[in-house]
Amino acid sequence: MIELDTFKVSIPLKKKFAVAGGNATVKTNLLTVLNNRYHGEAAPSVKYGPTVEEIQTDIEKGLEYLRNLDQIDGDTLQLIDGFDIHPAARAALMGMVLNYVSGETRRYPWEVLKLSTPVGIRSSFTVAISDTAAMIEDIKNSPYPIVKVKMGHEQDVMLLDALGRIKDKEIRVDANGGWSCAKAEEMIHHLANSGVTIIEQPTSEDFVKEWPHLKGKAEQVELILDEGLGSHEDYDQYSVHIDGINIKMEKCGGILPSIQMAERARNDGKKVMLGCMVESSVGIAQSVYMSSLADYFDLDGPLLLEDDIARGINYDKESIQVDREMIGGPKLRRDVVEKYISD
Repeated sequence: MIELDTFKVSIPLKKKFAVAGGNATVKTNLLTVLNNRYHGEAAPSVKYGPTVEEIQTDIEKGLEYLRNLDQIDGDTLQLIDGFDIHPAARAALMGMVLNYVSGETRRYPWEVLKLSTPVGIRSSFTVAISDTAAMIEDIKNSPYPIVKVKMGHEQDVMLLDALGRIKDKEIRVDANGGWSCAKAEEMIHHLANSGVTIIEQPTSEDFVKEWPHLKGKAEQVELILDEGLGSHEDYDQYSVHIDGINIKMEKCGGILPSIQMAERARNDGKKVMLGCMVESSVGIAQSVYMSSLADYFDLDGPLLLEDDIARGINYDKESIQVDREMIGGPKLRRDVVEKYISD
């Protein structure tokens, strides 16, 4: 007997999370549930959406597809990849089913997909947009050695001097498409001189073809595509102009298409970053499972929440480790989840 369900959780953030074009103080995500034991998570983007209600409608549609199957097994992952629903909904269903197959066959999730064991994962921690002085203090006082600084706002040029003086941390920058071409060229030049080598989405996707020109002689800088990357067609359109890609489950539709995209990028000599939305360990689990295919990690979503609702993925500053008990995926902390279930 297969039982399938979904419910919402609304979890406060440790502090306001703001990017170029959106912000949140509470994050409402959807969990999918199989047999009250195996879970997936759908996390709408703070900036782009869609709404929780839209994702819930698509998850319900996907759950109905699954209820009509004779059985759920490894082949079901491929079926989910073809569901005509939002990628975030597909990702939640795919994560849930992968964890189910893992638990029922007593294999680790990465073993189900013939991937290597997750080791050596070092994630950045995000400093969101706020006033300049507060951002500088957050960067300087961060206990994390890899800090991703959100930019793409009017005052971010004021951060440049401070970033150049910070020597004990690796600084990465994410403009979330908030710069014009002219500002991007200027910022890339100054950030490169400050030692920054990884910059995500300096302009909107409309101007990606300009990125090699904007980078100029700063060959050490890698420009990573995030916004605008959700499918193989997107990759085909932009790949010649970029140095790497940021793969997010909610945008690509789950681990199967994400693996395919990572393998394509690696074959093309591009860098692969695995990113996340503001989500719990349930949501980032699929990225952890495929970590052997990536160069960089931005998987700090659970650290931004007041409480992580699951156990099985552990943080030691920038390092991420998985429990030996990860067969079946992350396990919900029931007492914590109950505090945040919302209608």
